[in-house]
Amino acid sequence: MSGIFNSIDISASGMTLQRRKMDVVAQNLANVETTQTKNGGPYRRKRVMVEEAREQIPFRKVMSQTQTKLARTHANHKAGKVVAKQENVEISKVATKEAEDPASSFKLVHDPGHPDADEDGFVKMPDIEVINEMVDMMAASRAYEANTTAILTAKEMAKNALEI
Repeated sequence: MSGIFNSIDISASGMTLQRRKMDVVAQNLANVETTQTKNGGPYRRKRVMVEEAREQIPFRKVMSQTQTKLARTHANHKAGKVVAKQENVEISKVATKEAEDPASSFKLVHDPGHPDADEDGFVKMPDIEVINEMVDMMAASRAYEANTTAILTAKEMAKNALEI
């Protein structure tokens, strides 16, 4: 049963990540025309940076916790040795943080009547492409739905296992 709970934990972690991505896209869309921020200058596009947040476990310890036979895929391969068992193996988590996109810059728009225009009449605007942001939002939304489906499937499997 622990495999089912591990899969739910993984999917929940994925849902959290995708929700955060959708929040950042919403911030980007809300600030598409912001020319002045608290730090001064136009708004810079934000992104969610994702990295593995696994506890450092020595490989030898992981291998000592494992106990499953390897499958033979060819007759000439050696007989299966005990190598991997999935119980008691740590699952990696993800760590997320919001960061300004280092590749983002500004676009100059000629608008002499704007209060933030320079002496030539150009205004620095955030370089945010609405279509790209919407594509990112749709991708995050679909990934969120996929994780929701995975959780519902694991829940259904657990329910069916209890009925046996």
